[in-house]
Amino acid sequence: MEGKEQVLSCIQPTGNVHLGRYFGAIQNWVALQEKYDCIYGVVNYHGMTTPFDPQKLRTLTWDVAFRLMACGLDVNNIFIHSLVPEHTELAWILSCMTSYGELTRMTQFKDKSLQISESNKDAFISTGLFTYPVLQAADIIIYHARYVPVGKDQEQHLELTRNIATRFNHVVKKEYFPLPEPLYTEIPKVMSTADPTRKMSASLGEKHNIDVFADPNRIRKQIMSAVTDSGDVSYPDMSPGVENLFSLLKASGYTETYANLMHLYQSGTLGYGKLKEEVANAIIEMTEPFRQKLLILNADKRAVKEQIKQSSAKIRERAQKTLKEVRELSGLI
Repeated sequence: MEGKEQVLSCIQPTGNVHLGRYFGAIQNWVALQEKYDCIYGVVNYHGMTTPFDPQKLRTLTWDVAFRLMACGLDVNNIFIHSLVPEHTELAWILSCMTSYGELTRMTQFKDKSLQISESNKDAFISTGLFTYPVLQAADIIIYHARYVPVGKDQEQHLELTRNIATRFNHVVKKEYFPLPEPLYTEIPKVMSTADPTRKMSASLGEKHNIDVFADPNRIRKQIMSAVTDSGDVSYPDMSPGVENLFSLLKASGYTETYANLMHLYQSGTLGYGKLKEEVANAIIEMTEPFRQKLLILNADKRAVKEQIKQSSAKIRERAQKTLKEVRELSGLI
């Protein structure tokens, strides 16, 4: 990867790999591997910031890593967070250079803690949920990442990372950490087919997300039951449900079908049953190679897990080098 600039991105092992996660991140990660030196983490430390079950966390961590490979990520680019503990040590050092005020302004903490409180007023809200942006900053700069693929909702976290890196450089009087920049790409807006006013999310329940690795019959059933409109919305206006179906079709790469159906919609001759059928066919066809690859990976789980452990160990060497230099710069014995 000599001469290629560094890209870092991570995914939490929470919930399934649904279409929102695939189109919103993973599909782009696969493409970026051709141009950049990419490192992708399954960040199970971040999966502990909200109430969790240890056995489920362990299982989901492996499951997500397998699914990333099935979607096309090179195993040599994948690491598991807890197999690279240097991240957490760097996070402590960086936390001492992060102000309390900066963390209180992080909107995701406010949103997530409010969501937990609304579901249970006596719910446990961990300190980790408050401080995890510092660990996220460590995840990025420990590899001296040049770019981070982000959506608009992650801009605040990346800006905090840049602030922390700047402060570290100032304290040690050396331009050690580069300031990572956002790597913006066109990300399809994927909404729940059950409620197209809400973003597709595993936390909303099974009916609100479509698992990339689900049985084709289940995928078809979910698409065919998608909310469209009551029939009183017509071109040039488009209801959120119909817009979401078109978005899924376009994101799946079926541009010709998309153009043909859009023409029918604009002429007022498109039946929503046909639209749903074409979207279901496109998604099932697009995801079939992923399901087949996952079957192959699951047939020899022990060997695949060993591959992931080896790639994590190789990536850890880079983190160890950074941490050794950080300790020295920070005056740590």
